[in-house]
Amino acid sequence: MHAVITAGGRVSGEFARVIGTDVKALALIGGRTLLDCAIDAARGAGVRSVTVVGGPEVGRACQSKIDRLIGEHSDGVENLRRALLANPQADALFLTSDLPFVTGAYLREFVERSTSGALGMAVCAAQSYESRFPGAPAHATHIGGERIANGSVFTIPAGSGPAVVDIAGRFFAARKSLLRMSFLLGPQLLARFAVGRLRIADLERKAAREIRVAVLAVRDCAPELCFDVDTLDDYQYALARS
Repeated sequence: MHAVITAGGRVSGEFARVIGTDVKALALIGGRTLLDCAIDAARGAGVRSVTVVGGPEVGRACQSKIDRLIGEHSDGVENLRRALLANPQADALFLTSDLPFVTGAYLREFVERSTSGALGMAVCAAQSYESRFPGAPAHATHIGGERIANGSVFTIPAGSGPAVVDIAGRFFAARKSLLRMSFLLGPQLLARFAVGRLRIADLERKAAREIRVAVLAVRDCAPELCFDVDTLDDYQYALARS
């Protein structure tokens, strides 16, 4: 399995001032950049190679630690496309570069629990997430009768990249909003969402039909795969716990 990490996200304003850069992946947590956290975790999970999608600053920061750098684009969806097609004929572990608590052990467990040949997405119960990160900025999503936290780690089966890439950008952008995801999945699922009956299984089946690849949530994964740094509040929380 090969790992691919996206590191093109930018921040501005107070967030950029606090971290000293507009490249979120280069923010420091506990003496390491967020990008270092992702690369070290991928290596610790035993992947065969690590590819990073990022700009010149990212390349200078990590070139000696990775196998391949793919130049970034100003469009985040295009960066996702480049990541998904980095090793199209090999199983891939895809993760973002804003996971301050990710480790090789957590990634390895996630991969081992993923179903072979299926696109897997990390999910944990909101109670587990909130127990692990008390007082953290809200991250939970309501779906059906449960509350979950979505992860930023995926398994991509070999050969599925071209099929996934056409719609992956839209789903990735909407992954933290069940309502936005429901709009993407059509009126039937939107209606189920409106009456509180939308389930993870509904999303899995619909997504699988759209991309013609099995899609399965990997439940009860480590909460550390679900805590990502989207805001300054997230960063300051992670910094305080590092």
